[in-house]
Amino acid sequence: MAACCRPSRLPARFRFRPPPGRPTVTGMAPLPNLPAGPDDDLTAYVGLGTAAAAERARARGWATVRALAPGTIVTMEYVAGRLNFEAEDGVVKRCWKG
Repeated sequence: MAACCRPSRLPARFRFRPPPGRPTVTGMAPLPNLPAGPDDDLTAYVGLGTAAAAERARARGWATVRALAPGTIVTMEYVAGRLNFEAEDGVVKRCWKG
């Protein structure tokens, strides 16, 4: 039997037990108090050229601007102050924060 499937041999007092009143299965941890990003209309970037979109984003206060090809694999890490573009043939197709 695989190690992950064997019952624990630890005495009950050493096994993990969630605190009383807390769920045993939790979702993602809550986000900390993140700074608010620039107040910007993200749909306004769609259709712009990537150079014009990046220049506009930096002028509006975005600290980091990232252009990605369609289907690029990215991590789920959220970076406050970052604006992401999905661009195809030098034109922004989609835009999102983080």
